[in-house]
Amino acid sequence: MKLAPRMIQSMEILQLNMMALNERIEQELVENVTLDRLEKDSDGLPTGGDRDGDSDGADAGLSDLLPGESREPQKDVENRELVVGDESNNQSDFERLVEISSDWPEDNVGFGGSRASAGQVSDEMDRQHDVMSNMMARPQSLHEHLLEQFAFYTLDPAQRQFGEYLIQHLDYNGRLQSMLAEILQQFNRLYDFQLTMLQAEEVLKMIQQLEPAGVGARDHREMLLLQVHDSMPFHDVVETLIRDHLEDIALNRLPLIQRATGFSLELIKIGIEQIQTLNPYPGRGFEQRPVQRVTPDLTIELDDHGRYVVRVLDEYIPELRISPRYLQMLKDNPSQETKDWIRRKVESARWLIDSIEQRYATLRKVAQEIIDHQHEFLEVGDEGIHPLKMQQIADRVGVHVTTVSRAVDEKWIQTPRGLFPLKRFFGGGTHTADGDEVAWDTIRVKLQELIDGEDKNEPLSDDDLVKRLATQGIRLARRTITKYRKQMRIPSSRQRREY
Repeated sequence: MKLAPRMIQSMEILQLNMMALNERIEQELVENVTLDRLEKDSDGLPTGGDRDGDSDGADAGLSDLLPGESREPQKDVENRELVVGDESNNQSDFERLVEISSDWPEDNVGFGGSRASAGQVSDEMDRQHDVMSNMMARPQSLHEHLLEQFAFYTLDPAQRQFGEYLIQHLDYNGRLQSMLAEILQQFNRLYDFQLTMLQAEEVLKMIQQLEPAGVGARDHREMLLLQVHDSMPFHDVVETLIRDHLEDIALNRLPLIQRATGFSLELIKIGIEQIQTLNPYPGRGFEQRPVQRVTPDLTIELDDHGRYVVRVLDEYIPELRISPRYLQMLKDNPSQETKDWIRRKVESARWLIDSIEQRYATLRKVAQEIIDHQHEFLEVGDEGIHPLKMQQIADRVGVHVTTVSRAVDEKWIQTPRGLFPLKRFFGGGTHTADGDEVAWDTIRVKLQELIDGEDKNEPLSDDDLVKRLATQGIRLARRTITKYRKQMRIPSSRQRREY
């Protein structure tokens, strides 16, 4: 029962990536006044003192604070000494409350108070105005862009309001989310209008003339047709193909299209090339998706013996220590209530420091075992990856499999082949005819090589792919090949055929 809270905190800290860990530490620094940040000099080395510059008696004070527990300096994965001590200029909560009246001038209650000067209020407002002026402008949305253009039409109030209502019913692709009749019915009921279906169609046609071309369409086919214009080469062929033969194009049934239209195969291919220049999602240019920022937690370096060695990146994680100011307070005989409060805070700080150090050690051991197993991937790429399960790493490191799962969760590693999540190196596989294990990633690579090298006039069927892989010692069922082909978004042999 005593170890349970420490174990829970240790597991939580292990699961955090670098950015989340940094945020957690900053939060703890704010909430726990006995926790202090170790300042570093220009070379990144600990200065040995805190912001007050006094660094005496830290280790002894910690022993006195928590009697019965031996405390030796720990070493992390980089042999970094855990500094426990050094005085801090942090004041306890009750000290700040006692001294607040003397620190705060009586004639200045504070910003927003009754005695705050007009000049201070003005300065604060100026600062807020400067911040707002320097904020990045929000990009224009698709709906705003269309409403801005729609305002130039001359319409009666009912049609104008319906047009604005209709624009708000476009999804981020620029397509209507519902049937036009349903939207019209909702609009008439909501605003007590009697707009007819003919008037609604007229308004929709106006919206379909706006930029970007293709917005306001009711389906995929109409969205493409709205982008076809008279100046486009072979526009009549393109219109015919879009209106009557989109499904045939998707299934690569060019001879069928040839018989139905009378167009030559060459003309059909030119029309398909024109269709491929159209935008099936015209509204997506206004979609602003947040860019995920990834910071690696580990990196790989080659040692003198040519071995890949994992190093934990902790340059951006502050080193922590326990402030001796509160240890000294215990020697000044404070009240028992104050003494208990300080002990709880220091114990919490110690647990955090221990959990971070344990995170470094566990993360490095787990990652090193993974890289040792997958070193061929770093040399030859996907073809060199081997099947690997988390239980294998757990057995080698000597921890539970859930610890491995937490250690690799949302962790990224910088390798000579790029930045990868640690989970990338895990995966199943199968056995070859010789009894060797082969990873699914390797099978995908070989499958792609076979398809890239096939004769496009006579592409390989899934049965052919099974036979070709079998000659390389990889025996798989046809349904397995079909599953991986679809996962890789490779069309069927009929769709890959070139006429």
